[in-house]
Amino acid sequence: MDAPAQGNPTQLRTNLSSTQKSNTHGANPYPSNPSRAGNPGSDGIGYEDAAQIRETVKENIEYDFLLQNRKTDRERLDEIVDLIVETLCSANPTIRISSDDYPAALVREKFLKLNSAHIEYVFDCLDKNTTYVRNIRKYLLAALFDAPSTMDNYYSALVKGHSISTSGRP
Repeated sequence: MDAPAQGNPTQLRTNLSSTQKSNTHGANPYPSNPSRAGNPGSDGIGYEDAAQIRETVKENIEYDFLLQNRKTDRERLDEIVDLIVETLCSANPTIRISSDDYPAALVREKFLKLNSAHIEYVFDCLDKNTTYVRNIRKYLLAALFDAPSTMDNYYSALVKGHSISTSGRP
């Protein structure tokens, strides 16, 4: 029975009773040792764990709120949720984003920080992209991974660019 290590927010107890599992708001949704999660002897995340992770992701990104926005397409949003869940469920010690390998714990931490503003930002970037994307999965992974670090600067630059172009000054 693995308990989360004190001071390490990237670990989650996987031996919770069914009543404990329903009260996981704010807890990290992925097991500390994915190779022991789910069914005994399995090599990856079990269906119950993946379903719990999916619900946590939907809660974090404010899924229902995003669907209320007329611009948000449910199919596109579900694809984003699936990609986040697949990434969080990865048993690999590293995850490749663009051409760099990052520790899985870092990628999980960043993906668990994603909220509705980050998802809207990623959709905005996708909609404004005019170049052909050969591998949309890799592109989306990079956009989601970078969103918490780049979103504020992106919108700041847009505001500055708009104010310069409307002021008549170069």
